[in-house]
Amino acid sequence: MARILIVEPHVDIQSLLEHVVRRLGHEPVLADAAGAETMDAVAAVIEPADARGLPLARSLRDAGRPVIFTSIFPADQESLDLEPVAYFVKPFGLTELRNALVDALALAHDPV
Repeated sequence: MARILIVEPHVDIQSLLEHVVRRLGHEPVLADAAGAETMDAVAAVIEPADARGLPLARSLRDAGRPVIFTSIFPADQESLDLEPVAYFVKPFGLTELRNALVDALALAHDPV
């Protein structure tokens, strides 16, 4: 079971992301203000428009951990420079998210 960080400011979407992560058999970890649980996550699903989003994504990518972005905004160069496994614009299909999480976890367990 992998720990998947979730950074999502909207409670309803956060709950949906948690559900998808649990259905895949993994543990969702919510980012708190202190970031205490952040760096032991294997991968992350992040809203880059959240104030914590890009800084956490940078830290995770620097540590070699894959990220997936889910946003209300189209991708910008700053987000794409972090080489996310996927960048989804809301709304998106849950099957797409599930597939991206599977891909992210494969990268996390078999880094290039």
